[in-house]
Amino acid sequence: AEEMSTIIVALLVFLTIHGASGISPRCQCLFKEKRPIGRFISTVEIYPANSYCKSTEIIATLKKEGQKICLDPNAPWVKQVLKSLISYKRN
Repeated sequence: AEEMSTIIVALLVFLTIHGASGISPRCQCLFKEKRPIGRFISTVEIYPANSYCKSTEIIATLKKEGQKICLDPNAPWVKQVLKSLISYKRN
């Protein structure tokens, strides 16, 4: 539980939501990470589904090397982070 709250806080602090203007004309995520990697993440970008890509894409940038990793929006830990973000934004 403590690790999950650390992940949620880190992601909420660094979360960036991009509009459709920043999206390339195809899906960017071929592989989606399912394992919890929250402690390695510095920022998260959410790209909503659009005419080029039918699924929402969540792309995390890793702290150490700046590598971008796609997150599986159906992974339980990612869902929990998104749910917490929605309730955080409402308050």
